[in-house]
Amino acid sequence: MKYFPHTPDDLREMLAVIGVNSLDELYAEVPQELLHKGDLNLPDAQSEIELRRTLHSLAAQNRPLTAFAGGGAYDHYTPSLIPYITARSEFSTSYTPYQAEISQGTLQYIFEYQTMMADLTGMDISNASMYDGATATAEAMMMCVAAAKKRNRVLISSTFAPNVLRVVETYAHFHGVDLQTIPEKDGVTDKDYLKAAVEQDDVAGVLLPQPNYYGIVEDFEGIADHCHAHKTLLAINAVAADLATLRSPGEWGADIACGDGQSLGLPLSCGGPYIGYLCTKEALVRKMPGRLVGMTTDAEGRRAFVLTMQAREQHIRREKATSNICTAQGIMCLWIGAYLSLMGQKGLQEAAALSYAGAHTLRDLLTADGAFAEAFPNQPFFNEFTLKCEGVCPNQLRHAMAKKGWLAGIAAEGHKDLLILCVTEKRSREEIEAFAKELIACKKELSASSK
Repeated sequence: MKYFPHTPDDLREMLAVIGVNSLDELYAEVPQELLHKGDLNLPDAQSEIELRRTLHSLAAQNRPLTAFAGGGAYDHYTPSLIPYITARSEFSTSYTPYQAEISQGTLQYIFEYQTMMADLTGMDISNASMYDGATATAEAMMMCVAAAKKRNRVLISSTFAPNVLRVVETYAHFHGVDLQTIPEKDGVTDKDYLKAAVEQDDVAGVLLPQPNYYGIVEDFEGIADHCHAHKTLLAINAVAADLATLRSPGEWGADIACGDGQSLGLPLSCGGPYIGYLCTKEALVRKMPGRLVGMTTDAEGRRAFVLTMQAREQHIRREKATSNICTAQGIMCLWIGAYLSLMGQKGLQEAAALSYAGAHTLRDLLTADGAFAEAFPNQPFFNEFTLKCEGVCPNQLRHAMAKKGWLAGIAAEGHKDLLILCVTEKRSREEIEAFAKELIACKKELSASSK
């Protein structure tokens, strides 16, 4: 079978090279009580056509929903050329090359990715990507502590998405970081609390989201100056696609930009694979984990790409490394590089404008007759917003809408009546109006049945 490549002769040859006669002899050192006895609980072998038929029948059981949900996973359009580019044999592996300079194609797309992400975030330098936005935020926290040396306290806004907060808390716990939460006030970071905490002159870094968990675009005016006056670093986690329109972390004066790059055309697919981005000012480059690819010329004067820096525990400072992260999301770097190249600044801004307009239209339709109320009125939002659905459990509403073919947002954690909705450029005016009508009707039905 094509997907099971080793023949019995292949196995015998490989075993002979390492000096054993059988697979049983190869695993002889494994204790008998750990070895599985008997047959595996697997179906009978199938031919390729039978296997394809089985997989198609399983796939047919999926019920695709029209997405009006975000929360870190955004249903943006993917240009059809991108899957073709990423499937080319030159880019067939997602793993970072260890003999880097012979992988010029891989190094080039990482270089292009770094260049475009640094430009998008307003920073000097980008690394070669990370696993996802949550771990990238945790790495930003570690950078703050490493740069501060004698400070071990980091502040993080409670307006982060809960899943990101939990990952950062886990990193902090096992690295001995004193992580403290900044409370929220009217759906945004309590800036008075933040400033007072920074003035104690023992804070290594401050982590803030943009937009935040509720979709609110927060105002960070003056925060960077206040942090820097007290020798504190500022890291901003931003939704990557929104930076086509919103002020970048660099424009806010941040030292580190981090977050997830999924919104840059990566399709929704059971939660992954995603890609975390981490960009910084040049002064912090040696505290940044991962790899940096640079451009130079070879002995004959031709353009060439090289690994400029590898701040990795395998190579330097093993016990003192800021991070133990190794692998970049290489194939996702290529995907985002292709997306940004194809969309360009104008395309990104058009997609952002459509998302913004669609979200505000949906908000207006849902709140016009009082069926829903804004959770945080007068707070600016981009393409996500939070509504109160009083009298109805948000998850009940979501499940009822799913039966009708709609993915109706996410229920806000820690709140019994808040629903977070999202609109991207993929949603048409007709879909928005139909969704609003169904959601209002569904809420009325559930309210009536609960009385």
